[in-house]
Amino acid sequence: MLAGSATAGAVAAAGCVGGGGDSGGSEPTVFVFNTGDGTVTLVDPEADEVVETRAVGLSSSFPSNQYTPRLTDNADDSLWLNVGRGVRGLSVGSLSRTANVETGSGANWLEQTPDGAHVVVSAREPAHTQFRIDADADSETFGEVTGELDRSSEGSTGDQAGPGPCDVTIHPDGEYAYVPDLFGDTLTVLGIDPFEIVTQVDVEPVGDGPARPWMGTVSPDGETLLVEHNEGETGTESLWDLSDPANPSERVRLTAADGLGERPLTSEIGPDSETGYVFTPGSNDVTVVDLAAGEVSGRLDLGGSAFVGTWNPSHTKLYVPVQTADEVAVVDHGRGAIIERLSVGANPYGATATQVRPNPDSTAGLLTAMARLGLSATPTETTYCIGNCACGHEL
Repeated sequence: MLAGSATAGAVAAAGCVGGGGDSGGSEPTVFVFNTGDGTVTLVDPEADEVVETRAVGLSSSFPSNQYTPRLTDNADDSLWLNVGRGVRGLSVGSLSRTANVETGSGANWLEQTPDGAHVVVSAREPAHTQFRIDADADSETFGEVTGELDRSSEGSTGDQAGPGPCDVTIHPDGEYAYVPDLFGDTLTVLGIDPFEIVTQVDVEPVGDGPARPWMGTVSPDGETLLVEHNEGETGTESLWDLSDPANPSERVRLTAADGLGERPLTSEIGPDSETGYVFTPGSNDVTVVDLAAGEVSGRLDLGGSAFVGTWNPSHTKLYVPVQTADEVAVVDHGRGAIIERLSVGANPYGATATQVRPNPDSTAGLLTAMARLGLSATPTETTYCIGNCACGHEL
């Protein structure tokens, strides 16, 4: 049990999981967070092989992954994760905690800016607040909140006490962040510096009920924004023109009648900015969207429900945790097909990637075995999940 206590909810004390800042060199790695047992599976994206599954005492459902694969090229860099009722930073090399910010909400989404200077957070109910965190490791205020916007006064379309900022995605120019507001039926454009609301666009429904925009992804070229909607019986997907980044304009809304899969939750966009991949767990697949045409071009059968995905650092393959199958589906963008399925830990949900790999740990095998048996002295820190998951988390 002394060994088990090393997997405490704070992810283990610094130095428990590795040798600190020393790195074995450039080793691209995909991190898959398993919500069932508080482990993380490390995948080699060059060989498409599982390296190991390691106990970390926490899980993250929506880690920062938009620019993380490019930004994290040193073992001392931080992964930014939604954990418990806030945000955690973990050192890539040691997997020890580097930052901890409580947000007042159990439902948090976050992304790091393209220059790595900030992390922008959407804290949904009951906080209804946006945060900007200093992510510059050389700054005296690293890991501290440097901007905060309380949005509760905006109200909602229902009985919530605020607009429900849900998800955040950042324009590649680093000037703007886009926040779909689940309970406000708005799309909010934030300025990063100064940290303020620049524009707010009303999102109209396509049916009788509310539009319920809740997740979004900006394309690498900054021209298109995908937004997922928890709208109607099966959900919808909208495509937005960002030719004027501060003033997004909706181009088209896709529905089940257009071939969209059920319950679109999140999305990723290919390196050419021409193809969108929408995770549609209600139909156990990924819906592929031709962004230029504004049409569904196909569906990839996952054989289970997946809620998120992440690109490898070279942005050529998409790694999709299939939560109900305990595996990761590997989508080759060039081929437009699933090329591999990898067995991982229990109930995988969130994923991100880096250019380096955590340092070796001689005790990892024992700690992982204990975690899988539920023998850790301290309960695993949970994360907020949507859908069929084993997070054990409450708002």
